[in-house]
Amino acid sequence: MKTVLYLNASPRPAASHGHRLAGELLAALRQGYPRLQVLERDLATAPLPPLSTDYAEALTRRTPPEAPVFALSETLIGELEASDLLLINTPLHNFTLPAALKLWLDFVLRIGRTFESTAEGKRGLLADRPVYLLVSSGGHHRGPRARQPDFLTSYVRHALGTLGLLDLHFSYLEGLVGDPAEVADTLASAREQLSREVPFRHLAHPVTTTLE
Repeated sequence: MKTVLYLNASPRPAASHGHRLAGELLAALRQGYPRLQVLERDLATAPLPPLSTDYAEALTRRTPPEAPVFALSETLIGELEASDLLLINTPLHNFTLPAALKLWLDFVLRIGRTFESTAEGKRGLLADRPVYLLVSSGGHHRGPRARQPDFLTSYVRHALGTLGLLDLHFSYLEGLVGDPAEVADTLASAREQLSREVPFRHLAHPVTTTLE
C-alpha cells in the first residue's frame, strides 16, 4: 500500500470520537507501511464550494475533462484515483450523510469520467479498493435499541458503488451522547473489529471499560 485518502466530514474534529479513531487507524497504517503517503481532506472545516451553474451546464454538454470548470472535480477525483485505500469519518446527521460529504460525492460522481450510463444502468469507471467508513451518531439506528432510521448506509453504498467502489467496510459508533462507560465500550469494540482487518493489524487492542 502506497497512498491513503482520508476524508473527514465531522464539523467538530477536535471533539469527534470518529476523527480520533481515524487518527489511530492512520497511525496503524503508517506502522504497517512506513512509506505510506496520507492525503487528508477536511470536508467540514475546509468545505468545498457549492456546485455552480457553469458546472451543471458543463455536465449536460459533456464538456471535456480538461475544461477549467472541472478543475476542482479533477483534483478530487485525482486524489481518489491515487489512493489504495479510502478512509471516511462521518457523522449521521438527520438520518443521513452531512452536506459536506454529499458535496464531495457530487464532485466525484461525474458521468463520462467516473461512471458511464449503459443499457443495464450506471457502471463505475474507477478501480475498486477498500473503503472504511466510521459512522458516528448520538443515538442508535441499528439493533434492538434503534430509535431512528439510517439512510446514510444505503445511499453511500450505492453512490460509491456507482464509482466502482464495492469493497466497503462500515464501523458504527452509536450512542455517543450516552453513558461515558458505554461510549468507551463502543469505541473499544470498534477498535477490536478494525484490528482484525489486515490494513489495521497494528492497531492497539482496546481495554474494555468497566464500572467500579
